[in-house]
Amino acid sequence: MQGCRGNLPLKETIKNTTLADRLLFLFLISLSIAGIFISREALSQESEVVIEIDGKPAYTLPLFADRQLSVAGPYGNTLIEIKGKKVRVKEAHCPNQICVKEGWISKGVIVCLPNKLVIIVGGSNKDQHPGVDAVTG
Repeated sequence: MQGCRGNLPLKETIKNTTLADRLLFLFLISLSIAGIFISREALSQESEVVIEIDGKPAYTLPLFADRQLSVAGPYGNTLIEIKGKKVRVKEAHCPNQICVKEGWISKGVIVCLPNKLVIIVGGSNKDQHPGVDAVTG
């Protein structure tokens, strides 16, 4: 098995690579690292919080601006807090407090069914996918 290239130690494998192999490897690593930073920056600048009440968008707020907002619902006011590019339901007067227990999120959705409240981080799904979907025909 001396002629099998797959069993060579790492040092031998590195010695057997050409300059083009090494340049390609460095280019791909650099491209991957740049992609990570670019996608993080794009997400952090464009992220917004959409608060829907009874299925209708009521507020659209930037995720990077720290603030608190009180929203009225059937069970009383719900206190929503945006801080450090994250959002949470700080206080709610609903029976199970599931929305409060959800904690801080930086992407995704928090739902409070009793208060008919939906908090979407990253924009409204209705804005991104208008019209009929594949399931409904």
